[in-house]
Amino acid sequence: MMIVIRLLTIAVLIVLLSACSSSSSTNSRYSQKYDSIPSRLPTADELVEPEPSFEPPSRQGNRTYSLFGNTWHILDDVSDFSQEGVASWYGEKFHGHLTSNGETYDMYAMSAAHKTLPLPTYVRVTNLDNEKSVVVRVNDRGPFHGNRIIDLSYVAAYKLDMLKSGTARVKIEALQPSSGNEVLAVTPPLEAESIEQFYIQVHAGSDTERLRAEASRLQNLYQVPATTQPNNGLYRVVLGPLAEPQTNQLLEQLRKAGYPDAFRVAVP
Repeated sequence: MMIVIRLLTIAVLIVLLSACSSSSSTNSRYSQKYDSIPSRLPTADELVEPEPSFEPPSRQGNRTYSLFGNTWHILDDVSDFSQEGVASWYGEKFHGHLTSNGETYDMYAMSAAHKTLPLPTYVRVTNLDNEKSVVVRVNDRGPFHGNRIIDLSYVAAYKLDMLKSGTARVKIEALQPSSGNEVLAVTPPLEAESIEQFYIQVHAGSDTERLRAEASRLQNLYQVPATTQPNNGLYRVVLGPLAEPQTNQLLEQLRKAGYPDAFRVAVP
């Protein structure tokens, strides 16, 4: 009888541990835990590079922001911008999700993420190891890992022949539009007042140490800024600020992940 009870206890523990493991892997912003290479190669049409053209700055993604303990200021002037460093790429895990300027990330489009270039900016990226180059349109923020300076879409990385190594030494150069004028393909960011943004409040209480730990956990889990703020004598954990499309998307994910009382708050 004791053997049966022990076996039942072990079985219950295995089920509980399995459930915990499953929960931690799914309570993420993305359906995949790790990024992966897509199942097909780019088509000939997808390998065509965009032609730089004048575009007004995006209504979102062009504000100073803080993430992982660092504050990033968007560049006002990129007329002489060039940069050398390590490039990485992102693929299947992020495909179909919103970029920082509110567009949908397409791993088969010539796009990229950069920490401080205005959105959008057209840049030429040259692989310094093989001299191959590609023109991409920067419409996202990142990368926030190590010494990397740009995250390229899958198709751009394919064209630079850097998929096997995963990273490459590159040079980035901001490009001018083809219209012949001297203005770059970006203009200074719109005034912050014209961009409606929101926080998502997740918790509130008086235990500041616990709330700070929860803010740090949520920031690492969802890859968005998370802080504690004073609120009517207490403190609250908020994510953001984010533009409205990202706010709504993340709010839906949080509620499905066990935060049914999370709600959005307009940035003053």
